[in-house]
Amino acid sequence: MHLIIPKDYDPKLTVRETQSAIRYIRETFQEEFGKELNLSRISAPMFVEKKTGLNDNLNGVEKPVSFTMQDMGDETIEIVHSLAKWKRVALKRYGFDMHEGLYTNMNAIRKDEDLDNYHSAYVDQWDWEKVIAREDRTIDYLQKTVKEIFKVIKHMEHEVWYKFPKAVHHLPDEIHFITTQELEDRWPDKTPRERENAIAKELGCVFIMKIGGQLLSGKRHDGRAPDYDDWQLNGDIMFWYEPLDQAIEISSMGIRVDAESMKKQLKAADAEDRLSLPYHQMVLNEEVPFTIGGGIGQSRLCMLLLGKAHVGEVQTALWPDEMIKQCEAHDIHLL
Repeated sequence: MHLIIPKDYDPKLTVRETQSAIRYIRETFQEEFGKELNLSRISAPMFVEKKTGLNDNLNGVEKPVSFTMQDMGDETIEIVHSLAKWKRVALKRYGFDMHEGLYTNMNAIRKDEDLDNYHSAYVDQWDWEKVIAREDRTIDYLQKTVKEIFKVIKHMEHEVWYKFPKAVHHLPDEIHFITTQELEDRWPDKTPRERENAIAKELGCVFIMKIGGQLLSGKRHDGRAPDYDDWQLNGDIMFWYEPLDQAIEISSMGIRVDAESMKKQLKAADAEDRLSLPYHQMVLNEEVPFTIGGGIGQSRLCMLLLGKAHVGEVQTALWPDEMIKQCEAHDIHLL
């Protein structure tokens, strides 16, 4: 457990006012986000069959919560970590056309998460996915999409200010782009997290690109599953967050793997055994569309826009008793 207590923290809103703000942000953002990116809202599963290969294995070490069902025999069912792969299959199943997409409320349990101001075992995010053309698999198209998402987030600042003027946290006016290799070149002696903090503090908001593969040092900036994002065409949206004096990640996203990048990345991850799974076979045989997609943290966005010190102020979850006591002593009211 790692907890940051801001000095002289003022939550500004009562718990009930905060609940009203959470509802307003969630309802307003998803409407504007869907319009901006041409996405339709659909329903999504909370669990999938393990044998399909649809679950996200994150960094490869986190274990999903799993169980069996009465009428499903001995099949192992897993609560999703995310819907990264499921969404791509859904675009095909539901007949989405070129440059159309979907978004959904994704609820997950990540029981191995290290709990702190930003991280909970309960994950709530807008998972989204959009059909693109083969020729859209470029850095330019990725950056254009990132700018569209930033535009909606920035507009939400003004919407929240109008409704909750005393609570809004002000955001920078533009987003910048940098690669993980450029960060390593600039700060070779810093850890990846220290580099993220340094660049976010310098630029205000940044999209850190090309996450998952090895850097020139032989190390990785961060882990990424090898079978959904193309490691050369992905990244994280990060804001500098003054209340906690560190960066906050709002979105992880990217252009998804094609057959060649998936084979290359599975080999690098020593996970080529997955190639036989149904989802991976669909990618290899180009039976699913080329897509771009990602997740935008719902509670993280509420936290950012309202200047909250802990994700538990905008999300109901479970926390260690010691964390609850420390937070209450400093006017950080966990839901």
